[in-house]
Amino acid sequence: MKLLMHICCANCCLYPIQTLNTKGIDIKGFWINPNIHPYTEYQMRLDSVLKLQKDWCLDIEYTDHYGLREFLRTVVNNEENRCVFCYSMRLEETAKAAKKMRLDGFTTSLLVSPYQKFDKIIETGREMEKRYSIPFYMEDFRLGWKKGMQLSKELGLYRQKYCGCIYSEMEKYVGKSSQ
Repeated sequence: MKLLMHICCANCCLYPIQTLNTKGIDIKGFWINPNIHPYTEYQMRLDSVLKLQKDWCLDIEYTDHYGLREFLRTVVNNEENRCVFCYSMRLEETAKAAKKMRLDGFTTSLLVSPYQKFDKIIETGREMEKRYSIPFYMEDFRLGWKKGMQLSKELGLYRQKYCGCIYSEMEKYVGKSSQ
């Protein structure tokens, strides 16, 4: 089986890649994260994935598009649903790419983070599965999150301090209660 894995960052893909490889599942990575803010953060995360690709000899395709304007236009006045939009835009592009590449399915490294809305990711993946007629591979990788973070430290990868969008950056530094 060969899956296209949306990679949100180098840290989060470590444990899922290792786990899937031990199951005999071949992974092709797919970088698409257009709403990371600020651009310097976007670039540090991208550089970290490029480093991991080189170090681990990974097969990764990149959609290097910084789409902050589009993201903000879509979520303004609807910030409480921003995560669903974020998951949707990335998983939709991943599903379309997996279908075009004639792979067996798609998944996402977002499934490893205890900070993500796990059920919404699954719901979004299933919706894209139906829309594009390509299987969404779901596995709860959250038990390996700490292991992945430790490995990330050992590999010297950039480790971000917030999810990625401008709103999550604000929440990290100002606090959720300030909204």
